[in-house]
Amino acid sequence: MTLATWLSIVAICILGAMTPGPSLAVVLRHTVTNSRQHGVAAAIFHAAGVALWALLTVMGLAILVAESPVLFKVITWGGAGYLAWLGYKALTAKGDGVLKVGETEHVSWWKAGVDGLMISLLNPKLALFFIALFSQFVSAGQTLSDQLIMMATAGGIDGLWYVLVALVFSHSKVLTYLQKHTRWIDRITGGILIGLSARVVTLS
Repeated sequence: MTLATWLSIVAICILGAMTPGPSLAVVLRHTVTNSRQHGVAAAIFHAAGVALWALLTVMGLAILVAESPVLFKVITWGGAGYLAWLGYKALTAKGDGVLKVGETEHVSWWKAGVDGLMISLLNPKLALFFIALFSQFVSAGQTLSDQLIMMATAGGIDGLWYVLVALVFSHSKVLTYLQKHTRWIDRITGGILIGLSARVVTLS
């Protein structure tokens, strides 16, 4: 894997981690309602789940490239459509989504971590997201080390992002500010997602 390819994967994984969704809601709720440490635990366990999804997705795509190129292309186009749909949803959102933190029970750090793990493992949308993003980087001759690098990159960036979220959002003023500007966050991420879907289509 070249440095340029890896940097492209890094950029896409950063966008994927930063896209608002149920994972962000879980980390936020544990951070704001329980403590910063609870949010960090949820973030680290969530990253483990993301890494597993990433590895399974890359390995599955590699098999498809070798055994069924036509099916691989169909799945790639389907993934591009999914990215476009996510972008549309973000662009048309009303700005009252995951940044609205509700009440939750006070739990142990371990329970917060399990919540973070389960929200990633039980979210099939993560697999769709990785199919859409990783399809442009998978080839028939891809080595196991390349697959492990992609897995580690996805899991590492996800973990770093949500740990940062837990550290920064533990200050309530930051959360209040972002809640007031949720619409802009949605618009920016929506536009980037639609741009990524176009990129996947042109490269497939």
